[in-house]
Amino acid sequence: MKTLYIDCGMGAAGDMLNAALYELLDGEDRKAFLAQMNALGLKDVTVSADPMTKCGIAGTHFTVKIAGEEEWTEDVEEHHDQGHEHAPDHEHHHDHEHDHDHHHDHDDHPHHHHHASMRDVEEIVRGMPVSGRVREDVLSVYTLIAEAEAHAHGTTVSEIHFHEVGQKDAIADITGVCLLMERLHPDEVVVSPVHVGSGKVRCAHGILPVPAPATAHILQGVPSYGGEIRGELCTPTGAALLKHFATRFDRMPQMVIEKAGYGMGRKDFGAYANCLRILLGEAEDKTDEVTELLCNMDDMTAEQLGFAYDRFFEAGAIEVYTQSIFMKKNRPGYLLSVMCREADKDKVLRAIFAHTTSIGVREYRSLRHVLTRRIETLETSFGPVRRKISEGYGTRREKLEYEDLSRIALEKGTGIEQIRREIEEKLR
Repeated sequence: MKTLYIDCGMGAAGDMLNAALYELLDGEDRKAFLAQMNALGLKDVTVSADPMTKCGIAGTHFTVKIAGEEEWTEDVEEHHDQGHEHAPDHEHHHDHEHDHDHHHDHDDHPHHHHHASMRDVEEIVRGMPVSGRVREDVLSVYTLIAEAEAHAHGTTVSEIHFHEVGQKDAIADITGVCLLMERLHPDEVVVSPVHVGSGKVRCAHGILPVPAPATAHILQGVPSYGGEIRGELCTPTGAALLKHFATRFDRMPQMVIEKAGYGMGRKDFGAYANCLRILLGEAEDKTDEVTELLCNMDDMTAEQLGFAYDRFFEAGAIEVYTQSIFMKKNRPGYLLSVMCREADKDKVLRAIFAHTTSIGVREYRSLRHVLTRRIETLETSFGPVRRKISEGYGTRREKLEYEDLSRIALEKGTGIEQIRREIEEKLR
């Protein structure tokens, strides 16, 4: 199974992800990728990949310039003895990409910032010479960022406006990662817990805590941690790219490593090499450990159980089912089984006790053998349709997404099976 393992021990940002994935390509593919990036039609945008060394490790720095200049953000050094904060004496230019929440003006090269809405971004992306799959990936990632920014600012996605320079910078970074993922075409993407850094970062809206509000919103449900390194290590764009492409967040799987890519950031953190590493290799067929939570009930209605099911999935359950049983005094009842990951166990337990009549829950650990699952977007005469692909143990299965088929069937006033057959016939 072709597997990418993304090591986020020094966070993640669009430029670093691009650089690490770029290093996994062969020479001719690298040239083709850079040529494609510089032919996207983004006005005044140029892209390059340059050698860089951190702590003796050789890697690549991915640079996006708008009108010949590269944007950056500024970490804030805290001086507790003075009771205030200020920028460090030796300015560390940020190596990460910049969505609108991270822009600031520099006296030595001021920019005239124009603003763009999410609709403007969509028009730009839909006009780029890329495949339908890449286009939908880019828009999905950008939507994650826009939703996070809207939440952070207490507004809506339609009201969010991006600075023109940062908008182009982010589009280039996101598109680059999506193009590289299409070229590498991994079966599985495993991402380590994400190091977000600590301290504060200076942005257009002032001095914000690390992780920035938008980043923290995107990372909901994602294993992450801080540490002694002062500075912003994970940006909103980096977080959104990880969340979109990750098959799962976990420790490094057992795999035969074929290549390693190192994406370098511009900042220096002393003895800590500021780089993101991606390993490419063949992993064994997938197994994972799950927690099964079981309880018996004889005093709940079917309606109450149906409501509880939805709450369990919201809490992180990956499977929920009931079996009919007979309990004491020969009363008919239910055996409720809720399957979840260990990290979500406490939330799921709270949901079980909150939404059922159970006063006790049994716990078991199980090892699952599962097929690797991923979703790709197909361009059809009905519009984009998602297809689920499951692979492993010598088996491959494909299934068109029910919600997409249902939407099209309602629009066309016909049945789901007819739409399914038409799409599958055209695919064949």
